[in-house]
Amino acid sequence: MSRSRQLLQTLVGFDTTSRESNLQLIEFVRDYLAGFGVTSELVYNEERSKANLFASIGPLELAGIVLSGHTDVVPVDGQAWSVPPFELTERDGKLFGRGTADMKGYIACVLALVPELVKADLRRPVHIALSYDEEVGCLGVRSLLKVLEQRPLKPMLCIIGEPTGLKPVLGHKGKLAMRCDVHGEACHSAYAPYGVNAIEHAAELIGELGRIGQRLRDTRDARFDPPFSTVQTGVMSGGKALNIVPADCRFDFEIRALPSQDPGEVADQLKAYAEQQVLPRMQAVSAQSAIRFTELSAYPGLVTDECSQAAQLIADFSGSQEFGTVAFGTEGGLFDAAGIPTVVCGPGSMDQGHKPDEFVSVEQLDGCDEMLRRMYLSLSR
Repeated sequence: MSRSRQLLQTLVGFDTTSRESNLQLIEFVRDYLAGFGVTSELVYNEERSKANLFASIGPLELAGIVLSGHTDVVPVDGQAWSVPPFELTERDGKLFGRGTADMKGYIACVLALVPELVKADLRRPVHIALSYDEEVGCLGVRSLLKVLEQRPLKPMLCIIGEPTGLKPVLGHKGKLAMRCDVHGEACHSAYAPYGVNAIEHAAELIGELGRIGQRLRDTRDARFDPPFSTVQTGVMSGGKALNIVPADCRFDFEIRALPSQDPGEVADQLKAYAEQQVLPRMQAVSAQSAIRFTELSAYPGLVTDECSQAAQLIADFSGSQEFGTVAFGTEGGLFDAAGIPTVVCGPGSMDQGHKPDEFVSVEQLDGCDEMLRRMYLSLSR
């Protein structure tokens, strides 16, 4: 078994579902790196129940390359797995387990390279960055980036190892997730006109959101699929009983915006519609009526120039000049916003991510080992 597969077996064994702590995995990586003389810096959350890890190998006086991955995985609840999700199972050239594709496979390959990195005479440093809570809004990496932004020398490239089939990706959409709470006035349904039906007014807002989404289709970018910004309502709840006019309703919606568009503008349009069109009619019946919007999570889009140094480097490492985009979001936009040129390239496919019997192929894992080996050889004297 290759070193990367051995490490993947260990990493999959840690249940790092976002609702759980990732400290066991982080402490394993810290100790693993320490065994090769590499010091790790941990950046904890406020409760100290989770941590980011940052470690550097090689000379620090020049800009280097960051190999970045998130340690958390999505839940397995309610999924019909044919293998234990937190054990690595090999079958027909595939390695099954939660996080194998998204994205512990990449992390395993990065860690497998460490013995060679510490022996190499590197001209530039290689940095390892591991974060928490990416799956719930790219939360953890923000505190890590605050630490890195205080340093005088920024890396020349960050490779986010999300699963892209080892094809270099230079762009993805940004995302804004919002919650809307609509508060009306309850009464007996026989006297419905004397109440304020929160569900009906929430539905009116959702209808307006759909109309905004239709207008977004006018701005297109053929590099993305779909080639326009999108909105959708994913969760809605409200009401107590059929014969009671509901006083409260809540719905969650998201905007996935092209990098050239600000998703906040969509939220602002909906807020303006709520304040100018919906709320006055609600308050005409009950002055206590209210509509509140709360941001749940957000991350910026990513668009890296095909002619940039970052694009050329990942083309050299991956062996492909065919740049693409992905529909899902990553932490790449946050690294890029922090002044660190960023690309996305990693083993496996998101078609397998977040599903039962998630897997990464042995071929993809071996290919990632080769890509990272080409990277470190390019940095060696």
